[in-house]
Amino acid sequence: MPKQSHHGQPVYDPSRHRMRTFSDVRQDFFEGSDTPTDYLERCLDTIAQKEPTVKAWVTLNEDNARRAAEESTQRYRRGDPLSPIDGMPIGIKDVLQTRDMPTEMGSPIFKGRETHMDSASVNALRLAGAPIVGKTVTTEFAFVVPGPTTNPFDSNATPGGSSSGTSAAVGAGMVPAALGNQVVGSIIRPAAFCGNFAIKPTLGALHGGEGLSLSQLHLGVHAASLEDLWAVAHEIAQRAGADPGYPGLFGPAHLAPAQRPGRLIVLETEGWARCDEMTQSAFHQVLDQLNDQGVTLITRRDDKAIERFERAIEASVILCRIVCSYELRWAFRNYRDTGLLSEDLCIWLEKAEQLTPQDYRDALQQRETMRQSLRALAPLADAMITLSCVGPAPPLDHLADSGEPGYAFKTGDPAFNAATSALGAPAITVPLLGIRGLPAGIQLIGQAHSDWPLAGHARWLMDAISPVSVS
Repeated sequence: MPKQSHHGQPVYDPSRHRMRTFSDVRQDFFEGSDTPTDYLERCLDTIAQKEPTVKAWVTLNEDNARRAAEESTQRYRRGDPLSPIDGMPIGIKDVLQTRDMPTEMGSPIFKGRETHMDSASVNALRLAGAPIVGKTVTTEFAFVVPGPTTNPFDSNATPGGSSSGTSAAVGAGMVPAALGNQVVGSIIRPAAFCGNFAIKPTLGALHGGEGLSLSQLHLGVHAASLEDLWAVAHEIAQRAGADPGYPGLFGPAHLAPAQRPGRLIVLETEGWARCDEMTQSAFHQVLDQLNDQGVTLITRRDDKAIERFERAIEASVILCRIVCSYELRWAFRNYRDTGLLSEDLCIWLEKAEQLTPQDYRDALQQRETMRQSLRALAPLADAMITLSCVGPAPPLDHLADSGEPGYAFKTGDPAFNAATSALGAPAITVPLLGIRGLPAGIQLIGQAHSDWPLAGHARWLMDAISPVSVS
């Protein structure tokens, strides 16, 4: 029997926890000992069992998912699947359009809204043969107001946001992969809270979706394994391409082989000062193992370029608020006029209305300075490493300090995530930590377009480093 938390739920142990993966059962489809239809039914059984508590889904489309899975089953019987993700059940964050389900964006303003279109990424998944199981819960317009979703390891804790349903669905073993997106911390942090692998690719590498006009919006993937993560990302890249004007995701169809990094930059970011001691200790235990494995670790105390970079990114959370709120003022004005916009986002809009064009230009210049500082680090190391979150998932009613008066973060502190969003750099989180019986993640960060080799470093990390649990 697993240990029980004080809430009566199993305690998370990263060394023992097993997720619902897809790539490792796919050979059974060819051999006939398993089928995509049966695999989907196991997913649906888990959803039926856990959804009343986890509440990860806005809409389920079981009939269409079953039809797609049966078509996939027939293709495997003929020996001609469409792709490595043919038959993989996938969830879609409910800010991305789906032709056969409403797209409600976490708001009563769009309750029941049917666009009868697929976003580019969803279209790509269908072309690759992946059954679309349903739409996952998001915060209101993917910002600060949470939906009903709970953490799959503690129903009194947040799953993170804004990709809350996506992270919880994968973490609960409901599906092997699901789509999320991030402009501040909405992929990496909730993935860490729910024990997932996730990638926030290089900015623009995957088509982010129609109607989401934000200059640092990243489409990303939560998954039960690095193999599944890369397979989904690659199929989207091949079939939907990148955001307009971007070169797309680089790398072949297969996950990069495990590659030990020779040198890693250990980043503090603004998150370190907000991080609890237990999580800091667990991170240091990972760093000790890296050192024992012969990886050279360098910090801001070892190189002036790293110190300049750390200083450049030290106010990234506020920077992201300025950039994102300025870019969404017109939309929020329209939403407020309906009378259905939340009080929290009305306050957000009031702050946005105080910004001037020069404020926005200054923020863009600050962001470009950050990006230049990142490029200056390229000769120093293979990648960067830091935490994915300031600690395990906080309680549902926790208010994290935003660093500004007037509002707080309701789904966890994004202090370890905002910089990578502003930088547009690829980031991958891996579930190597258990803190007080809940998941937390280790984050690898690379230079632009280094997504594929970064995944290889993440693969090595999972092979070579023992998970750390502290309580």
